[in-house]
Amino acid sequence: MTSFQYFEYVLLVVGALVPIMNPFSAAPLLVALTAGMDPRERNRQTLLGCIYAFSILAVFLLAGRFIISFFSISLPGIRVAGGLLISVLGFGMVFPKAPDNLSETKTQSDIAFTPLAMPALSGPGSISVVLTISSQIPNDKIVIGNVIILIGIALTSLFAWLVLRASAVFVRFLGPSGIDALTRIFGFLLVCMGVQNLLTGTADFFIPLLKAIL
Repeated sequence: MTSFQYFEYVLLVVGALVPIMNPFSAAPLLVALTAGMDPRERNRQTLLGCIYAFSILAVFLLAGRFIISFFSISLPGIRVAGGLLISVLGFGMVFPKAPDNLSETKTQSDIAFTPLAMPALSGPGSISVVLTISSQIPNDKIVIGNVIILIGIALTSLFAWLVLRASAVFVRFLGPSGIDALTRIFGFLLVCMGVQNLLTGTADFFIPLLKAIL
């Protein structure tokens, strides 16, 4: 294979991941959840979120099939679990509770892993894309194939970081009331996304069973 072909395969991986990861849809969520943070902490959470997202997808690339088979987890199960998690987070944004103390405020400010990395960036859709691409690698090219996919994941994570880093600009224009309204709006959208994941995961599980029975 030539260097151009390797580059072409990397672009194919990026092209498959970017629409699913969709950092543009995660940007308003980041703005809403980091409205009260200072810029340095917001940037740190953004960077950590993208690093976590890369790590999650890399783990599922290298050991995903073993993890899924060892724990007897199906992709519909992952999708349903992600839907439940998204729904809980969404309800918390629509009906926020005032923190009881400073330690609770500090805990709530740690949003890098959940919900930013998982499930916003590296959710069931991104994981299934990585597993699907990795399953198409020939056995005699498994090493170079995994390297190509890892490079594609890294470039996609870098693109997500650039998009999310730029989204912080909106914070200064919205103000406290605008952030509160945006938080509730996107909390509702998160609930909708969670319910949709639940329905899709349930359908992915039961439809093949019904087809087999009928």
